[in-house]
Amino acid sequence: MAFATVNPYTNEVVKEFPEATEQDVQAALARGHEAYEAWRETSFEERAKLMKNIGALLRRDAEKLARLAALEMGKVLAEGKAEAILSAQICEYYAENLAELLKPEDLKLSDPKMGRAKLVYEPQGIVLAIEPWNFPYYQVLRIVAPQLSAGNAVLLKHAGNLPQCAAACQELVEEAGAPKGLFQNIYMPHKFTEMVLDDPRTCGVALTGSERAGSIVAGAAGKALKKATMELGGSDAFIVLDDADLEKTVKWAVFGRHWNAGQVCVSAKRIIVVDSLYDRFVELYKKGIAELRAGDPLDPNTNFAPLSSQQAADDLREMVEKAVKQGAKAETIPVAVPNQGAFFQPVVLTELDENNEARHWEFFGPVSQLYRAKDENDAVRIANDSPYGLGGAIFSRDEARAVRVASRIRTGMVFINHPTTTKAELPFGGIARSGYGRELMSLGIKEFVNHKLVNVMDIDSPF
Repeated sequence: MAFATVNPYTNEVVKEFPEATEQDVQAALARGHEAYEAWRETSFEERAKLMKNIGALLRRDAEKLARLAALEMGKVLAEGKAEAILSAQICEYYAENLAELLKPEDLKLSDPKMGRAKLVYEPQGIVLAIEPWNFPYYQVLRIVAPQLSAGNAVLLKHAGNLPQCAAACQELVEEAGAPKGLFQNIYMPHKFTEMVLDDPRTCGVALTGSERAGSIVAGAAGKALKKATMELGGSDAFIVLDDADLEKTVKWAVFGRHWNAGQVCVSAKRIIVVDSLYDRFVELYKKGIAELRAGDPLDPNTNFAPLSSQQAADDLREMVEKAVKQGAKAETIPVAVPNQGAFFQPVVLTELDENNEARHWEFFGPVSQLYRAKDENDAVRIANDSPYGLGGAIFSRDEARAVRVASRIRTGMVFINHPTTTKAELPFGGIARSGYGRELMSLGIKEFVNHKLVNVMDIDSPF
């Protein structure tokens, strides 16, 4: 079945779930629309109360949710708990700020005769959320929190390997006090996506996933004249300038590439180090990787997890082999991994020249691309040699210099002296083949609302 819990540590099929039928999907749309029509009239105070309640339940259930994520996609316990807390913080951010973020905005007009104009933000309907498996809760709540706060409803189509995490999200939101139908998880096969987007009760789609999925869904949304936001792949550059604090930078590089077993759209996939530091950096980087502890995700001592599935591990191995055939050098770093499960020993790829197509690929797992840059300008050139444009990081003791370099990096986000990360108060999103639109902050809450102009004019005003 397309929706099933398969433990990536044991490869055991734990539980399977039937796919939704067309009648199921239509019923979900009807429930969602009914809930939306009532919810759109609620006060900001009532919406904020729901967000606060969801946040409290996420904190209460952090341990349980982390264990469920470990079971379904292999996330280690500490990271699962941190994800639940981050999701809670997003809900709490909107609980505290939604009224301010959505308040009508008075517009300054050059001529008083043009009237007294204001911009108001109104909800529009059901947002279809198509979410991936690598962050079972955060990916969902970063759509649910702003959209429910805005007055919309949400229909969730989660990844097929997370059926229990998806169900847990709906149960938690309803326990927090959301009306039935306002947020629904549905085990919907791909074939019904276009039907949902064609439905007038749906106002748009938010997708996080692959380029291929994004292209298909964005095309369907465009055909239906529906708003879409796309958070797609990434191959973030991690730039180390010649004045970086080397030892601290290496620690962040090891973490930035290998948290969540490297299955993160904004992980440090392309590590670009200036010539003067390169050899020493590589030495320390390999040493840091070798110190990772692989094992059962439920073991608190584990900090290096299996991949989400055996298929994911097999696909990643095939990508590495193709990169080597095109001239790359691959070195496997000796991390002791169990003799079971979907583990993938970390690999460092070097010697990816301009003739190697692999330099433009996204390796979704513990595979590092290392590049030696001649200098700062060369580092910028290598960083921008990518079809993606999601995030990036620059390490330098000179913050002003790093900010200047950041202005030359063509991505949606750049962090200085820290790997790309996410917080409720910060916008999240990219450019180019990494997608479009922004999530979180004020931008996320306004992606699927009607920015309506209301202008009060004197009846005798000239046209």
